[in-house]
Amino acid sequence: MSYLHSYLTAVGGLLAGLAAAAPLIVWQRRILLYQRRALADRARDRDRWYRLATRNETTDLPNRRALLTHLDATLSLGEPLGLVLVDLDRFKHVNDVHGHEHGNDLLTEVGRRLSAIGPPVVLAVHLSGDEFALAVHGDTADTAAAAHTAHRRISHRPYDIAGQQISLTASVGYAVAAPHMLSRDLLHAADQAMYLAKRASTGLHAHDPARDTPGPAARYRDLP
Repeated sequence: MSYLHSYLTAVGGLLAGLAAAAPLIVWQRRILLYQRRALADRARDRDRWYRLATRNETTDLPNRRALLTHLDATLSLGEPLGLVLVDLDRFKHVNDVHGHEHGNDLLTEVGRRLSAIGPPVVLAVHLSGDEFALAVHGDTADTAAAAHTAHRRISHRPYDIAGQQISLTASVGYAVAAPHMLSRDLLHAADQAMYLAKRASTGLHAHDPARDTPGPAARYRDLP
């Protein structure tokens, strides 16, 4: 009998202990669940802010920051790299005639066409306004081919925006990275080529270090 009594007493104590500990276990589980949710929310916020920092809000394409990060990484590896800059001609007229909302729709469609080019184009970027860029992993021939493809895709067929047919042309400049070149130098070289294409109304221009004026060049948008 004493053995049974001792057993029942032990079981009773165990059950009492479990009953006392139950609220604590529930509370610990709630804390763990809260922590997991907080970490998930924090990760989502981090991803959202990163996306806002590296994406153009109009077209959702990578932006200038994303481009410079990619150029820096590629140049640091010594890989062949070309850059194509694309500026839409007379885009202000499109906004004036069709409105900014339709203008944004047009920019989005331009971004889609450029994004669909594929290798050796590895990144299609919306820099700002009506200006786009393509990062090319390749040599001069690859970069020239990408520039011609971009020019053709933008202008070869009209855009259907809200039931209206809108035609576009573009000025395209391109450059290839030289040894020890920095991202800002490559961007400047392609920018200068795009300015020359705009000024000469040729549509396309390749940066030539031996011919093009070195140093800061006036941008077409800076001209009177």
